[in-house]
Amino acid sequence: MAIKRILVCNAKGGCGKTTIATNIASHFAAQGKVVRLFDHDMQGSSLQWASRRGDDYNPIHAVDASRRHDHHMTRSWQLRVPLDTEIVVIDTPAGIDSLELASMFQENDYLIMPVLPSPIDIHAAAYFIKDMLLIGKLRKRQIKMAVVANRVRKNTLMYHTLERFLFSLNIPFVTSLRDTQFYTKAVEQGIGVLEIKHSNVKVDHEQWAPLLRWLDGPIINDEADADVTPLFSQHQGNQA
Repeated sequence: MAIKRILVCNAKGGCGKTTIATNIASHFAAQGKVVRLFDHDMQGSSLQWASRRGDDYNPIHAVDASRRHDHHMTRSWQLRVPLDTEIVVIDTPAGIDSLELASMFQENDYLIMPVLPSPIDIHAAAYFIKDMLLIGKLRKRQIKMAVVANRVRKNTLMYHTLERFLFSLNIPFVTSLRDTQFYTKAVEQGIGVLEIKHSNVKVDHEQWAPLLRWLDGPIINDEADADVTPLFSQHQGNQA
């Protein structure tokens, strides 16, 4: 049985990696998949989220991948994936550099990069994507990469600036996720926003649908290079 591996990453912290990772994990768990969520961040936010998950929801097996608990245990053994695993979701550490992230890749992985609507985040995203294409050799390894605009308010100038930047990439810009308290409520319960049964969450379900369809799609090995150009110089900025 082929295991689907999904990495959520960004070199810049505070972009919502854990929110994306936990919601993906909960989506596949709700489908009855055997899901393992690897938390590589020292803060352990994904682990804390999983610990709050009640028995009314399908289980998610969370793994503390940030440290080795036993000096007699090799890291490869600690991070082994049991044979019944169907989905692996990896919440990568904050501030991870390109070389470290590239060492985590396996062929046919899915890589999701959340980006916030701010000049600093757009700068960081542009250079990180360039590094991933050059150092990570994504296309050579048939790794499927997409970007997600996270915590957006669509009626702001800064969101439209982020949107133009993401559409300028030769990388799928699959969806925009709004800034809403439903994500906070989901974290408090150890569930995903897709597991919340409330009429006001319908828009969030609709926003997640393109990303979930993308995850279900085939790996496409596109040899074309992405044209990644930051929208701002180091001395310029923009206001929301």
